[in-house]
Amino acid sequence: MKRLAFLLYVLLFTVTAVTIAQDTPTISEKTKGFEKQEGYFTYYWDDTNGKVWLEIDKYDTEFLYVNSLTAGVGSNDIGLDRNQLGDNRVVYFERRGPKVLMVQPNYSYRAITDNQKEKQSVRDAFANSVLWGFKVAAEEDGKVLVDMTSFLMRDAHGVSNVLQRNKEGSYSVDESRSVLYREATMNFPENTEFEATLTFTGNKPGRQVRSVTPTADAITVRQHHSFVRLPDDDFEPRKFDPRAGYFGISYQDYSTPISESIDKRFITKHRLKKKNPDAEMSEPVEPIVYYLDPGTPEPVRSALLDGTRWWNQAFEAAGYKDAFQVKMLPDSAHPMDVRYNMINWVHRSTRGWSYGSSVVDPRTGEIIKGHVLLGSLRVRQDYLLAEGLLSPYKEGVNFDEDNPMLEMGLARIRQLSAHEVGHTLGLAHNFAASTNNRASVMDYPAPKVGIKKDSTLDLSKAYDTGIGEWDKVTITYGYKDVRGLPSAEAALENVIEDAIDEGLLFISDRDARPAAGAHPKAHLWDNGKNAVDQLHHIMQVREIALQNFSESNIPTGTPMAKLEDTLVPMYLLHRFQIEGTVKLVGGLDYSYNLRGDSQKGPKPVADSTQRAALDAMLATLSPEALGMPDRILDLIPPRPLGYYDSRELFNSHTDPAFDPLGAAETAASMSAELLLNTNRAARLVDLEARNADNLGLGDMLDKLIKNTWQKKVGKGYEGALQNTINHVVLYEMIKLASHENASTQVKAITNLKLEALREWMKVKAEKGEAGAQRKASLLYGYRTLKQFKEKGDSFMPASPLSPPPGSPIGSGEVPHLECGLSE
Repeated sequence: MKRLAFLLYVLLFTVTAVTIAQDTPTISEKTKGFEKQEGYFTYYWDDTNGKVWLEIDKYDTEFLYVNSLTAGVGSNDIGLDRNQLGDNRVVYFERRGPKVLMVQPNYSYRAITDNQKEKQSVRDAFANSVLWGFKVAAEEDGKVLVDMTSFLMRDAHGVSNVLQRNKEGSYSVDESRSVLYREATMNFPENTEFEATLTFTGNKPGRQVRSVTPTADAITVRQHHSFVRLPDDDFEPRKFDPRAGYFGISYQDYSTPISESIDKRFITKHRLKKKNPDAEMSEPVEPIVYYLDPGTPEPVRSALLDGTRWWNQAFEAAGYKDAFQVKMLPDSAHPMDVRYNMINWVHRSTRGWSYGSSVVDPRTGEIIKGHVLLGSLRVRQDYLLAEGLLSPYKEGVNFDEDNPMLEMGLARIRQLSAHEVGHTLGLAHNFAASTNNRASVMDYPAPKVGIKKDSTLDLSKAYDTGIGEWDKVTITYGYKDVRGLPSAEAALENVIEDAIDEGLLFISDRDARPAAGAHPKAHLWDNGKNAVDQLHHIMQVREIALQNFSESNIPTGTPMAKLEDTLVPMYLLHRFQIEGTVKLVGGLDYSYNLRGDSQKGPKPVADSTQRAALDAMLATLSPEALGMPDRILDLIPPRPLGYYDSRELFNSHTDPAFDPLGAAETAASMSAELLLNTNRAARLVDLEARNADNLGLGDMLDKLIKNTWQKKVGKGYEGALQNTINHVVLYEMIKLASHENASTQVKAITNLKLEALREWMKVKAEKGEAGAQRKASLLYGYRTLKQFKEKGDSFMPASPLSPPPGSPIGSGEVPHLECGLSE
């Protein structure tokens, strides 16, 4: 019986298969009347039904699949920009009976060996991903036809997820309002490009969605899909070195001998070779060419071209002639076509980061497409900053021929274009470059503001005008043609060692971030070798700008309330430099050293330097620093009709009136929060434990209390400022004492100082030595600390006013996903 049942099953399966085969039309029959487009993958356009049919003739052949967003939403806060790259993945088509699967292999785990069984064991150990399944609609000569429409019309870019994550509403694709976008559906020998117009409908739209859409419950964008032939195997991956300044790829190779590391790391880079590898200087076999968005207006267009071309200086240092070129994108080209390295000029409703991304072959680290998004509001923010510094709109002055604000903005744009293109060449941030005489465009540069003998401000050298010495080093490491050299590894090691000998330091993102950062030389938005000296300089520049602040900071005919827009970046001009200076307190000097190289190990920042940094930080917590001239307070009225508050302005306790004490509260909070960071506090405990003469957490808290609460308080506005600063300090100390991430010793020391401060407040208030304002402040502080003592960590007083957005200067930060890094 079992044998009979088996024979019946085989017969039924055979008949079914024959029936299916007979019912499946040929590709010629199925596509009759369709428009055929030949290329990397041949596709057919069914205009009657608005469909695209794909002819698949390559099975188990890997290619690159890239999705992107061609037409975006237009809000920096939402993060869905025009021409934004999405995922890029190696995939292949696999035929399984009536289906074709799009499979993404797992390149994070490999076996680089000729042993096929060993390779298969790794492939079977880690999951692949099947991205889509297609039903075979026609078949002919070993090729099949599938309907691509549903694949192209889905939310491949994850727009719905982004909107929901940002609390901007719950949206999904409305098929009735979505169509294929034929104008950007194209075919070429090496790549096939598709695009779709998708409309997302939903409810409860968020504020940002409402601000950038004509009808908030219908968001229409365009998404792009690219199928790209993978590069040949004539690319030589280059070893990742943490000292060299590159992003990289990594994977685990399970065929590695047990005595060696299983982790393999290589840098991301473009393919570049010399025509003559033996020549000291040679043209490349194929240059790296970038294209600028033709939608970029002048004079920004020329500035971007100039700044991007700086990179040719670095490639010349690596031995290439004309290896890096920049051109305007031809009108016939599409910016998402993978054949074009792009610099896109992107508009948003709010200022924000710019990005340098890359399409990378995950097998080797080869960059296939560099892709830059430059926010168009950057130049306007720098212009605003220059207006605040110069107070330029004086009677009889015009800027028809000489406009220092525009020159500063364009200088920043040149540097920014070089910076973001640097990311797309494979380079990471180098935040120590400012201590090496602006050694890299991969730093975040603050405008260098000079002070003339007559105490006026000079912006003529605000930003650098070329590539830096570190940039030449890192391009040489990544792109130097080492073919024919006795030892490629030794040649590349020499590049790094020579840079170390020249004193060039490379420190990147995590170590430069301000909150818990400890490195004394790696900062964001700074200048100069000495952070303390630079903070003193910036405070002097700030004082001059505030003393000169007047109605001349805005053009004639502008509402006077707009003066606050210019005042904010002036009043908070020191906000970035305090982030660098505070890192010296509890700081640690170190490098990315390897065993055997010439770099030294980690060493605490000298105690004298730490104390100087603390004094400089405490100076920013004083009425002298945070007070505003009376003239300013008398200039700024409430906003008129049509000019509304924005997040770029100070938060306030006194709406609609301008709040000078609120501005001081904001600035004081920035300094105090940085000083009282949990990691910094723990390092101070550790440093004092090693050497009792070192600055410790208790010492720092004593100085902080002495320079705020225990400082003699003036009258009137000055006294109100001091009381405001004092309560900010109290809040930050309570936050540190109760922070879940603070160490027990940090909590113990901070609580001890707070208890002593509470008793001191009580005594001072009872003696009645101060006026009513001072006494009220002391009693409020005492009661606050009494509540904290009684309720413990569950109690937290009202937080200070939060500051308006700061970073980045000149726009609105990370991930190399941009490759995805931002600036």
